[in-house]
Amino acid sequence: MKRKRPPTKQPPPANADLWSSLRELTPARIGLARAGASLATAPSLDFRLAHARARDAVHEPLDAVRLGVDLAPLGLSAIVVASAAEDRAHYLMRPDLGRRLAPDATAMLAPHAGAYDVAFVVADGLSARAVQRHAAPVLAAVLPQLAGWRIAPLVIVRHGRVAVGDAVAAALGARCVAILIGERPGLSAPDSMGAYLTWQPGPQTTDAERNCISNIRPEGIGYADAAHKLAHILRAMRARQISGVRLKDETEQRLIDDT
Repeated sequence: MKRKRPPTKQPPPANADLWSSLRELTPARIGLARAGASLATAPSLDFRLAHARARDAVHEPLDAVRLGVDLAPLGLSAIVVASAAEDRAHYLMRPDLGRRLAPDATAMLAPHAGAYDVAFVVADGLSARAVQRHAAPVLAAVLPQLAGWRIAPLVIVRHGRVAVGDAVAAALGARCVAILIGERPGLSAPDSMGAYLTWQPGPQTTDAERNCISNIRPEGIGYADAAHKLAHILRAMRARQISGVRLKDETEQRLIDDT
């Protein structure tokens, strides 16, 4: 009778500890387990779940009423308007419609027109979830840093793209605009928010004339850092009367010098 050998334990891969330490530094999918030439079941299912969450974020509608309630403590009146896109389907298929205001939106904004230094706009973009979560805390952090500024009423835009902020600023008479908008969802960040800042925007404004702060969320650029960048760039825009590629963001260098 042959004696059975105890099962042989296979040693872990030589680089297992290396991947484990690297995963703590990034949400990227690195060193994924494999079964032959394919991904193992666990990372494959995780990828499908992340993809489903990203798709859901794109199609999720903006709850403008709840967002207005969240923004109310800021002390600024909020106006809800829509872009020229009739619904989410048209918005996704026709990006040009999301850059224009609906025909009745300009008339809704006209009574609030004045001589403002800045207009803040919140638009759903490609992730309504992002602005629902992050717009209020970012604005709450940045507004106290703009003491003495003439700030226009907040404007919430359904089905809006970045350029719709230009039309809002023109309708309100604001010299510059800062639009907070949901960014295209990724497989590790379905709720990332961006901020686009433009000096004297108009119909012919190009993306080269905008400053962008991307990946605003607790896991990316936190609320305090985003507010610091927003306030610094806005002050520089007003002082130098430029924006975009001609205006360099020096906030990170200042943070390094302070450290």
